[in-house]
Amino acid sequence: MKRLAKWRLISLFGILALVLSGCGEPYLSALKPAGEVADMQYDLMKLSTLIMVGVIVIVMVIFFIVMVRFRRKDDKIPKQVEGSHKLEIIWTAVPILLLLILAVPTVAATFKLADVSPMDKKNSKALVINVRSHLYWWDFEYPGQKIVTSQDLVVPTDEKVYFNLKSSDVKHSFWIPAVGGKLDTNTENVNKFWLEFDDKRANEAGNLFYGKCAELCGPSHALMDFKVKAISRDKFDAWVTSMQNVKEPQKAQGTVAAQGQEIFNQSCIGCHAVTPSNKMPETARLAPNLSNFGDRSRVAGVLDHNKKELKNWIRNPETYKPGNMMTGKYPEMSEEQLDALAEYLMGLKAQE
Repeated sequence: MKRLAKWRLISLFGILALVLSGCGEPYLSALKPAGEVADMQYDLMKLSTLIMVGVIVIVMVIFFIVMVRFRRKDDKIPKQVEGSHKLEIIWTAVPILLLLILAVPTVAATFKLADVSPMDKKNSKALVINVRSHLYWWDFEYPGQKIVTSQDLVVPTDEKVYFNLKSSDVKHSFWIPAVGGKLDTNTENVNKFWLEFDDKRANEAGNLFYGKCAELCGPSHALMDFKVKAISRDKFDAWVTSMQNVKEPQKAQGTVAAQGQEIFNQSCIGCHAVTPSNKMPETARLAPNLSNFGDRSRVAGVLDHNKKELKNWIRNPETYKPGNMMTGKYPEMSEEQLDALAEYLMGLKAQE
């Protein structure tokens, strides 16, 4: 009875897992594609699944036919058959045919997805973004626009966006589930690929997608998220202009924020930058760029974007992201100092 109860429980969890595997939000699910790359990969998934299910169904049908038709009725020894050339040809030819049906579109899609030649041309007008992964956050550099952001990736819709991927510490993997498959970020080489964000489906998702690290990289791997804002080309150009207009660190607004800026300059500026320029020193990229922190949707990628959660993060980042590089890098702060620093950071905006 105990074994039966365990099997019932296992079966229940198995069915539940199968049902939940079909659930997903439009901004996070690979089963709800929102771009050309995702569409191609989704079509390949459907094709391979159809072939596998078809094989299983045919084999099971043959199995039950044999079970019923040729079941033993007496002790008579059946006719001994050594082999059948016809059957051997069939069960050799059919798998080869199925492999060809799957291989041809897969190889064609692979070569198409690997074509990044437009980004390597001289005077190319293609949008290129250099992605750098860190423990446990993301850095996005727009070399053509001379902009650097962190945690929030902004891209135009209905056009190809090209990416250079590299890691600053350990192996990570860049993945936006709803828009395209993952690709590793390595320390020793640069990987390249492209994505396209569909405008209609981006609007359905609220112009927001979630990106994740898809390579186990440490204790906070599951919390290494980033946000993707997919907007029209006109809105993207406006965003670029607003970021480019921030030529120097933004001045604090108000007395409390001014106190927070002073604390920031004493404790935080050694790792964080507050300018979007890609000419900032490498030492400023030890931690996320905070030039547009007030415009973000999350604190540290995982907390609600408000002063309370920001103070909680600064007070004890290890609680929220174990193993992060911020823990222990600054002196303990009083509540008044935390209030002032939060006031300053929430006021850092590239556009109103």
